[in-house]
Amino acid sequence: MSPRPLSPAWAYVHDLLEQFPNTPSLTLAKKVMTDNPSMFTTVEAARTAIRYFRGATGSKSRKHAHAKLARPFDESLFNPFGIPESDEVEFIPFILPESCSRVLYLTDIHVPYHNIEALTAAIQLGMDRRIDTVFIGGDFLDFYSLSTFERDPRQRGFADELEMGREVLGIIRREFPDAAMFYQLGNHEERFERYMRVKAPELLSVDEFRIDKLLGFEKLGIELIDGKRVAKAGKLNIVHGHEFGRGGASSSVNPARGLYNRSKTSTICGHHHQTSEHTERDLNGDLVTTWSCGCLCELSPDYMPINRWNHGAAFIEIDHTNGWFKVENKRIINGSII
Repeated sequence: MSPRPLSPAWAYVHDLLEQFPNTPSLTLAKKVMTDNPSMFTTVEAARTAIRYFRGATGSKSRKHAHAKLARPFDESLFNPFGIPESDEVEFIPFILPESCSRVLYLTDIHVPYHNIEALTAAIQLGMDRRIDTVFIGGDFLDFYSLSTFERDPRQRGFADELEMGREVLGIIRREFPDAAMFYQLGNHEERFERYMRVKAPELLSVDEFRIDKLLGFEKLGIELIDGKRVAKAGKLNIVHGHEFGRGGASSSVNPARGLYNRSKTSTICGHHHQTSEHTERDLNGDLVTTWSCGCLCELSPDYMPINRWNHGAAFIEIDHTNGWFKVENKRIINGSII
């Protein structure tokens, strides 16, 4: 017997999952309702369709599950008491496609407080390594005007910062026209989200006020990684560094050591504006290394002119056949890669 054809709404959801395999179910359901409000009666109805294809609604749905997203099913986790569906958000890591094997990692650019020499050297590093992917690891924009700290009114306003941000992204896209580009949110992007929640909550659901819309991601071919999600490049984890809560992955000795204490697995982060590395072997004899990457912004801002920051960028090479990777965590001094 041939399978029953899908309704237009469910066919749309199936195609959307193919397009956005890494997006959490609730987030995707809200997108369905925003883009096509007539397809489903509620967000929960759209979420049910998404979970059906992901094999998350019981034994009958598992045979229809999306091949790359189906989870192993444990009968003991089934819902025998009929407890209502939760609003719990699924924390699904963002997995870089197998086409991404030579990655330029840029973090903490803090436009409009970027350092031109350092950013130029980082872009040149990507050109020299013939990269196929640009990964912007958070704090691309500073969002100075939206900060909760005391602000100098003489500094650039929010509109000027956005305009310059679009210009810098356009330059990166121009130099790497065929590269995949990803943008992971950092704590400075959260300044914008916090401002919207407090000052303009009625605009939170308006697409035009999302960071990806404001920066023109669709036109530039940039994919957003939001929700403090961990990105995975083979067996390497990529985080901004603020995801661990108060104190982040900080360490009084070096940030990479602090990152190891929090992650316990091979991970690279930005956030601390310092180049550092830490390696340990676990009890099984497996080698675990963590890295923190230097920044690409000014090194002596008014709010903290004395610090331990340095400029830097990283090149990551991934072998997707086994997940292994190589990290070149570079320092940049006076515009030169070290």
